[in-house]
Formats: sequence, C-alpha cells, structure tokens
Amino acid sequence: MVSRREQILARIALLLTPTINVSGRVYRSRVEPLARNESPAIVVEPSADNAEQDTLGTLQWTMIVRVSVIVRGAVPDQIADPIIMDVHERLLVDTTLGGYVTDIVPGATSWESLEADQPAGVVSVEYTVTYRTTLNALS
Repeated sequence: MVSRREQILARIALLLTPTINVSGRVYRSRVEPLARNESPAIVVEPSADNAEQDTLGTLQWTMIVRVSVIVRGAVPDQIADPIIMDVHERLLVDTTLGGYVTDIVPGATSWESLEADQPAGVVSVEYTVTYRTTLNALS
C-alpha cells in the first residue's frame, strides 16, 4: 500500500504530464542533472510535511510541494513563464486534486539562473497541500 503523501505526489506528476512545452518530461524528485535535450522539464518533490491532530483519530497534514521548471535558453525566466502558467492552471482547476486533498494553495516562487553549456534556469513554485489521514495509518 502507498501512503497518502505518495498518492498526492503521483497525482500531481500525472496532472502535469501534458504541460505545455515539456513533452511529458515530468520527474518525481529527480537528482541527476538533465541533459540539454531533456529540457524544458518539471520536477515534483516534497519539501516539508507537518501533521496536527484534527479530530479524535484524524490528522490534518500540511505538505509543501515544490514544482520546479528547468529550462535552457537566452532568457530562462521568459522561457519558463508559459510553463509556470500552465502548471498553475492544471493544479488549481480542481483544488481537491480529484479528491486526494482538502485544498491546494500556491505559495512562494523563486528564480535561479545557472551557467551551463547554454544559459539555464530553474523556476520553483511551492504549493501548500492540505490532506487528512487517520491517526494510526498514513494511507
């Protein structure tokens, strides 16, 4: 059985697979560098997950999910912009992610420019995802 956390992360990756300009290159917590022909790409990874007891026998979790868009080109933030817009629309069209979560809310966005064989950039958007589990199970 898979945890609710992993179900949510898999759901987000699935929802983002048809994102504009990424040709299905959506990865879960990828750590190896992307080759030039692998960008633009999206990486979905958890950043933090905290629980509070909600009601007797229920936990309410608040997970921060980082969605990073990796691009290459002369002005990386401009190249990433339409991808970020599409990501946002795909994740917020149904703020329950098909019933997997209670809510999803966008948070901080950060930009990083990198020197590589061709200028590169990473735009990361954090989403706060709220969901519930029982006290004695993470599924």
